[in-house]
Amino acid sequence: MPGASDTLWEIAKAEVEKKENQEGDRDGLECWERSIFFIGNKNGPKDIAHFWELGGGTSLLDLIPIPITTTNVRALAVVLVLDLSTPNALWPAMESLLPVTRKHVDKIITKLEETNPKAANEIKQKIWNSLPKDHPDRELIDPFPIPLVIIGSKYDLFYEFDSEVKKIVYKTLRFVSHYYGASLVFTSKSEALLLKTRALINHLAFGFDRSKSMAVDQNKPLFIPAGLDSFSQIGPPPASDSDIGKLHAQTPMDLWKKVFEKKFPPKNIGVSKEVRDPAQDPQYAEYEVDAMRAQKNQELEQYKRNAAKTWKEMEFES
Repeated sequence: MPGASDTLWEIAKAEVEKKENQEGDRDGLECWERSIFFIGNKNGPKDIAHFWELGGGTSLLDLIPIPITTTNVRALAVVLVLDLSTPNALWPAMESLLPVTRKHVDKIITKLEETNPKAANEIKQKIWNSLPKDHPDRELIDPFPIPLVIIGSKYDLFYEFDSEVKKIVYKTLRFVSHYYGASLVFTSKSEALLLKTRALINHLAFGFDRSKSMAVDQNKPLFIPAGLDSFSQIGPPPASDSDIGKLHAQTPMDLWKKVFEKKFPPKNIGVSKEVRDPAQDPQYAEYEVDAMRAQKNQELEQYKRNAAKTWKEMEFES
């Protein structure tokens, strides 16, 4: 216990020694560092210090394994950021990013079972803790293996949409979020909405108490912590019985997808390339700058080849 006369260095030293002494007790989920991994549409999430962020649609799917490891998976959460102003890109973003992320998380947990089965089991059990034991949907959902938050960004633009459009997006995202045992929140530049989103992220990142309030009014931004919604409250997909009968869906998720895509045909969410690159325009040519740029491009390509080789060896070793 540091005394009043201890120097800053003595206090820091004492803290480090305390953590080292407790290192042997970290077989379970107790971790000193937590991680948050942001994925989503291009231009959806903003850069956040000390957080992983992968925005760019499906163009960077190969990079998803990098921030998810056996070291941090025990205290890792995933945040999927969706651009509400482009409804046609919502389902492609979810369908592309979530399964790839989930597959890698499952792979990492399987690896963890070989070295620390207790921790792996606790991860699996922890995800069900957010859902009450008497919840009527426990047998109907398929929770994401680690905490998942779905953020609908640009609510200020989405608010101006037609009420029927908003209804479909609201109900669909509620269904998907509840099915995956995820939290759902809509946000924009509004300070009030940012505070709600920040509180949810603080819960994931720092273990702060989770809000138990929820907002499901179609005329207001959604805020639904994991486990507080239900299929009975969400209701059926927003389509007539005759239309639903013609869709021939195999699963509830498939049915919601078909209903959603009928209204919002899928839109490519990859990174669009500019038709013209100013750097290649002769009118802006500068010998020294162009020579340095060419050198840096070569170095970048070499780095990418080396990095790709390293990751392939790491993830696909027999």
